[in-house]
Formats: sequence, structure tokens, C-alpha cells
Amino acid sequence: AEGKIQLIVGTHALLGNSLKFKDLALLVIDEEQRFGVKQKERLKVISNGVDVLTLSATPIPRTLQMSLSGVRDTSTIRTPPPMRKATITAVEEFNEDVVYEAIR
Repeated sequence: AEGKIQLIVGTHALLGNSLKFKDLALLVIDEEQRFGVKQKERLKVISNGVDVLTLSATPIPRTLQMSLSGVRDTSTIRTPPPMRKATITAVEEFNEDVVYEAIR
């Protein structure tokens, strides 16, 4: 852990004990409702002092209660952003050119 990575996006596999983050600035969690108790406990350790953005189309009751009681902030997106592009789903072999074009 040299502190060079400030933003990381990945699956729950990033929560394993083998990964160490020295100076993480932003942790983005998608579909928090799929995380179990052990993963959420690990998140508490990793996210100490880190800005955390959790995304969920279907918040779990506990998360919803925390936002309603003011423990967590919540935002609701009721309409898609202007100029939103349609989601394109593709299943294919790994190809660096495809990844590059998708990010670009």
C-alpha cells in the first residue's frame, strides 16, 4: 500500500483482508443490499476517514431507516439526467480495445 490509488471501483472481492489501502479518498459501493454482515463490518474498517458513496435501487430497510432518521444522507434520482445514454450490455471475451472504447 503506497497510497497512490485514491479511487477504486470493484466487486465485494475488494473487501478481502489481503488488500490494504493507504490513502483511499473515495469508496463507491453499488448494490449495498447484496452485502452481508461480514462485508459491511469490513467496509467500516476500510472506510474509516474515507468518503463513501453507496448506490442502491432498492434500499434495505435498515439503510432506509438510517437515512430517514438522519444518520445517513440520501438522495433520490427521480428522472434520468439530461443527455443520458441508454445502457448497452454485452457479453464477450476480454478485449482491451473494447474496454478502452467503453471508458472513452
